[in-house]
Amino acid sequence: MRLLAHFLLDSMSLATYTNTMTIDRKAVIWVHGELKSPPMSSAARIEAGYLLGLVQEGVSLKMPQSRPMPQIGPRCHELRIRDESTNWRIIYRIDDRAILVVDIFKKKSAATPKRVIEACKRHLRPYDRK
Repeated sequence: MRLLAHFLLDSMSLATYTNTMTIDRKAVIWVHGELKSPPMSSAARIEAGYLLGLVQEGVSLKMPQSRPMPQIGPRCHELRIRDESTNWRIIYRIDDRAILVVDIFKKKSAATPKRVIEACKRHLRPYDRK
């Protein structure tokens, strides 16, 4: 890898090399919730950040990392983070210019609680009015 990088720097200008290495990322807008340790472990927070970074870059995540949440709204998904003894969920929506983090919660049952679904819809309303 180091030889390849050296070859690339020798064969093209630094500006060209820099431009080929940039990745367009969508902004992340925190509508509600936050990632912090505790209650999340550092490892879970790092995994969540990594997965959100992939989504920012336009990677379409599938199960087991993410699943669609059409009951919340179009383009809404749920990141699934396993942490020691806790299952964390991050509800996010993919918009044209940004990734909206709508909510973060501990998942304790098989189905997403209706109160979480309704809260996510409520959190998105003010953003959609803009």
